[in-house]
Amino acid sequence: MKKFIFSASFVIIALVVSSCSGGGTSKPAVEDSSARTHGQAGVVNKDSRQNILQIASASKDHTTLAAACTAAGMLDVLANAGPLTVFAPTNAAFEKLPAGEVANLLKPENKETLARIIQFHAAPGNFKIKSLKDNMKLYMASGDYVDVKVKQDGVYVNGSKIVATIDASNGTIHVVEDVFLPPSEDKDK
Repeated sequence: MKKFIFSASFVIIALVVSSCSGGGTSKPAVEDSSARTHGQAGVVNKDSRQNILQIASASKDHTTLAAACTAAGMLDVLANAGPLTVFAPTNAAFEKLPAGEVANLLKPENKETLARIIQFHAAPGNFKIKSLKDNMKLYMASGDYVDVKVKQDGVYVNGSKIVATIDASNGTIHVVEDVFLPPSEDKDK
């Protein structure tokens, strides 16, 4: 059960990638993967509301997140029934990381590290913006907690401002300005 929740949270992170998407006619950012034709990620239903994976895959502002979810093998998680809340960093957020860090994380030998980072962006459950309260501690799929701060200019999670929110059929995507690094990952940075 814990493994399922952990995997489901991972999927939510991938859905965050879809935060700027609208319709289903855009070319997906995640292409040519066995996960696209197998498992939950391969299910095609043009009549239903889009799930987190579909939204993220169609977002031009989340191509790096989509690539990370693909490299980490997290696509089916983002397409599962949920509910999940994904805090989706934009491409600009990934550009804030040290030079070469994203390319290094996308290497096959770093799949586990990348998966943990993605899980640190997903919370089991559907947390709408109004349900995020000041000083709340939010449990993430990685097994860690992040702090929520409500300020006059918006809601911040793990110190990063939520700049957009997108509802999906299996949860909520909150677009954030920074990449979250789990405690064990950011101690050397």
